[in-house]
Amino acid sequence: MSTTYTVRDSATMLRRNLLHIRRYPSLSIMLVAQPILFLLLFVYVFGGTMGAGLPGQSGVGDRSDYLVFITPGILIMTVASVALGTAIATATDMTTGIIARFRTMNIARVSVLTGHVLGAVIKTAFSLVIVTAFAFLLGFRSDAGLLGWLGAGALLVLLAFALTWLTVGMGLAADSVETASNTPMFLMILPFISSGFVPTDAMPWGLRQFAEYQPFTPIINTVRALITGAPTDSDLWLAIGWCVLISLLGYLWSRRLFLRVPAK
Repeated sequence: MSTTYTVRDSATMLRRNLLHIRRYPSLSIMLVAQPILFLLLFVYVFGGTMGAGLPGQSGVGDRSDYLVFITPGILIMTVASVALGTAIATATDMTTGIIARFRTMNIARVSVLTGHVLGAVIKTAFSLVIVTAFAFLLGFRSDAGLLGWLGAGALLVLLAFALTWLTVGMGLAADSVETASNTPMFLMILPFISSGFVPTDAMPWGLRQFAEYQPFTPIINTVRALITGAPTDSDLWLAIGWCVLISLLGYLWSRRLFLRVPAK
């Protein structure tokens, strides 16, 4: 099938997923509300104490310092939260038989998956704007320039692309919607075991080793550096590398699972 038909069919599937978002907004609202609730919880419950313990604060940090520190971690959780919703949407299509029906139609097979992925990336972008705006309402301030914010946005979109392909595979592999809603939960937990909420130096040795070498830590460090105007160092290339690797593995896994779906 030609590239023209593939693009056309992908656009049709994207429109289908965007219509689902508009007609069933409750899931989208819940997925965006969760990172905002975490932001409020950590800033107003733990912010006073945690801010004083940040590196370079010498016991004089406050909630505003901690808000700046955790905002990148909250943005990563936003991306993971929307990706979790993608797994649920994919599993729903699987259990209702619509994907098997799509396979009998004269459309590009990859378009069914790319529709989910592109729809999720668009939803993630809107969610990130909402969460970032909420952080500014709470008092987040930054010395970063436009290029820094654009770089952070590009990296977050790349992460959204990567995690969405991964969760599409989880949705295809799940035997029920309930399973699909639980399997990607580790994506919501990993930011807590990273540099997102506390410096990794404050962790016990074994946990620190895991936190420093897991994928989310260089991504969070890079986003933090970009939105605060600090140097990214080698974390930038590690972050991009992890996103590309997850994207490739997620795509290959999802494609393999999708081609195994029996046509009806």
